Amino acid sequence: MIDHYIWGNCERISPEAPVAVIEVKKENHILGGACNVVHNLLSLGAEVLACGVIGQDEKGEELLQRFRELNLSQEGVIVQKGRPTTQKSRIIASNQQVARVDWEQKSDISRECEEAILRAVRKHITQAHGVIISDYGKGVLTHRLSQAIITEANKHHKIILVDPKGRDYTKYRYATLLTPNKKEAFEATGIEIVDDSSLYAALRMLKESCELEYSLITLSEEGIAVLQQDKMCQIPTVAKEVFDVTGAGDTVISALSFALSLGAKLESACAFANAAAAVVVSKIGSATASLEEIMAHFKVGSKVGNSPLNKIVTLEKLPILLQELRLEGKRIVWSNGCFDILHYGHVRYLQEAKNFGDVLILGVNNDESVRALKGDSRPINSLQDRLGVLCALECVDYVIAFGEMTPLSLIEIVRPDTLVKGGDYFGKEVVGSQYASKVKLVEFLEGYSSSSVIQKIKNSC
Repeated sequence: MIDHYIWGNCERISPEAPVAVIEVKKENHILGGACNVVHNLLSLGAEVLACGVIGQDEKGEELLQRFRELNLSQEGVIVQKGRPTTQKSRIIASNQQVARVDWEQKSDISRECEEAILRAVRKHITQAHGVIISDYGKGVLTHRLSQAIITEANKHHKIILVDPKGRDYTKYRYATLLTPNKKEAFEATGIEIVDDSSLYAALRMLKESCELEYSLITLSEEGIAVLQQDKMCQIPTVAKEVFDVTGAGDTVISALSFALSLGAKLESACAFANAAAAVVVSKIGSATASLEEIMAHFKVGSKVGNSPLNKIVTLEKLPILLQELRLEGKRIVWSNGCFDILHYGHVRYLQEAKNFGDVLILGVNNDESVRALKGDSRPINSLQDRLGVLCALECVDYVIAFGEMTPLSLIEIVRPDTLVKGGDYFGKEVVGSQYASKVKLVEFLEGYSSSSVIQKIKNSC
């Protein structure tokens, strides 16, 4: 749909009726509805295929022109003759919305249009990380089409997020999660959310009735509530000033799908979505949030303050950090090790590793995996101590701990431009090399090792 904005000033009341007279200063047209979801995803750096229906009219052609300007494929945009392209016209006076006028048709789309949309989904589903079903109750997402899309996505193990509409949520059954607000959840469950107990009951009913993987309800200024394995938690919002909530729901589902597609855990994805919503509600009109603006709220990967420990990254935040670095064009270097007793050989090795790119991310074995590799007497220094020392090195940009015997799963997430290991790996297979653009081996300095340092201490006792 198209969002049409009429901007003006209001200085008097009409003599014809008790209504404001708006002196128009400007007007503009932007992508709205599910297209606003598309726009939000593009702002985050995602690639998108939009599927939906327009009319054979001037508004529909205007929408297609916007797609061309954004280099978006029109393959999934289906034209149904005799059906108008939806447009919402909002009148804004002194930064306040005073009226809205809608041009639309809410009857179900034709069976031919359903089949055309489904063909586009089936053609591209294997290339996608996830599917968003953005329902505006305009007749496009019929029960048949919604279930067909969800079935297709589940067949290929894709995440499915739904922004629901109406009272009957059965057409969203088997999705990954839904994003209703409190009012929508009440309409669907009949449970009025007034406290934690009723919130939990609504979440549970949604999860069970729709057979969802997760249950979620957005709570406006109170954040997002999620239910995982019968445990409810609430992720608080970070909004400071609210000027216009138009499109905030579109931003939330866009940011959630973006973060989950990158491998973020649900709670981390919700925090990311809250930060994205905080950006857009501070703007006027259907707005989008760039990754840079979200980072200013979310602080993922941001070095806040002077503490070197700000370099420590959790697994939940790693995917978002990586996307931020990629959008900035940074070349990512990965290396890993125990780094039990840091010595000059380590420092030289890490300095060499950093020279292969712009950002050095270091995987560090936790205490349990060090014991498994080195024996029960190791590590000498705890994980937190080892991380603290590594964070103090200028050449190290980020550190992340792991508990497996190898960092293969982390390297698969990072997919570094360069993977660096020691010269002792010459002629051997380097773990994770299949996920790196290239592998570099750096010779260790002779005579430097944690084991030799430990032995030297023992000999002096």
